[in-house]
Amino acid sequence: MKRQIYTQLLKWKESRHRKPLMLYGARQVGKTYTLKEFARNEFDNMVYINCYKNPAMQTLFAEDKDIKRILLGLSALSGQTISPHKTCIFIDEVQEIPDVVAALKYFCEDAPEYVVVAAGSLLGVMNMESTSFPTGKVDIMHMFPMNFSEFLEALGEKPLADLLADDQQHGTVNSLLPRYVELLRQYYFAGGMPEAVMEFIESRTPERVRKIQLDILAAYDADIAKHAGADTIKARLIFESIPSQLAKENKKFIFGALKKGARAAEYENAIQWLSDAGLVYKVPRLSKVAIPLKFYMEKDVFKLFLLDVGLLGAMAQIPPSAMLIGNNVFSDYKGAFTENYTLTQITCIPDCLTGYYSKDNSTMEIDFIVQCGSHLLPIEVKAEENVKSKSLRQFVTVDANDAGLRGMRFSMKGYISQDWMDNIPLFAVYQTLENISKQQ
Repeated sequence: MKRQIYTQLLKWKESRHRKPLMLYGARQVGKTYTLKEFARNEFDNMVYINCYKNPAMQTLFAEDKDIKRILLGLSALSGQTISPHKTCIFIDEVQEIPDVVAALKYFCEDAPEYVVVAAGSLLGVMNMESTSFPTGKVDIMHMFPMNFSEFLEALGEKPLADLLADDQQHGTVNSLLPRYVELLRQYYFAGGMPEAVMEFIESRTPERVRKIQLDILAAYDADIAKHAGADTIKARLIFESIPSQLAKENKKFIFGALKKGARAAEYENAIQWLSDAGLVYKVPRLSKVAIPLKFYMEKDVFKLFLLDVGLLGAMAQIPPSAMLIGNNVFSDYKGAFTENYTLTQITCIPDCLTGYYSKDNSTMEIDFIVQCGSHLLPIEVKAEENVKSKSLRQFVTVDANDAGLRGMRFSMKGYISQDWMDNIPLFAVYQTLENISKQQ
């Protein structure tokens, strides 16, 4: 399946300032498959070595960091000739051997002519206490579950994806609204985990897709138990609470829902662990809507979303029929799926920051405030065609009138422009914001 990160990998390959690459991403998002395809297609040969339960790699990297010795060892382990510029050395599951990560510094400094890529499921939570992370000596990319555009291409619907990417085709897209809605409904169920998407395409059997999703969730639970240490119980409580937290009208994360009397300070480390592992996305409240958003992000008030909308359905144990038949998945569950879906599409776009805005003394809330490059976008998300936008209108035309912001509403309606706001179809979230991010 074609992934959009492949384009970023090509740019990395051609860069004159290329460093060893570390690809971050949660388990099962497609890191290994994509890097193998990249290495096979773009280089003369690939040396692939997995660090999981690999004592030979542990020994090889535990000694000195002499790159000539390490290259000789990698060649012996793989049975492959390693040539500068022509061979891609792919070291997988590097979180199992921190010494491998530390050694990337020496590839950068002493042997930049060798192409090295590294991937792992829990790079964000690696314990590097006995070694040092090669800060400034590696290039880093993040990989996420498949967005809706990638899902369309996997289904053989590339022309529909291309229409969404073309700002001149809004009328055509509006005429195809029912078809897009049907495909979006399928995406809400299947989600963007590649194995689940492939099963959905090949078998069209919802029960098999759901089984894969539940297996992935079980693997995440095992990772939490194995790696979260003293925060294991708290991390599990937080992770399991996400469906019920999102089902509330006000989706601000409530610690009291975890345990009576629970306080933010008790769960701060566990939330950070889940975020670093890529399992949840944390969207902080903003004290002020202005660039740069980082200046105004509050620490203890936030929303938590799951990394994939398909996994959200599996966690909530919603029957596949309720998601695939009719529009209940859009209208029910108080918009939980729609906001989670929207956030996952935004997260796929490099260099976009996301927060949300609300007032303590008011019911006004803006679902997302997104900083895309130099653009600041107040966004409202609507799960249905009932698109009253009282909060968004109040914010754009009154509260932030001097800022000259233009509202953006994602809903089940087609493209509509008003003097203060643009309505964008929900299925066009990714392409719309990606186009904006490319503008100066």
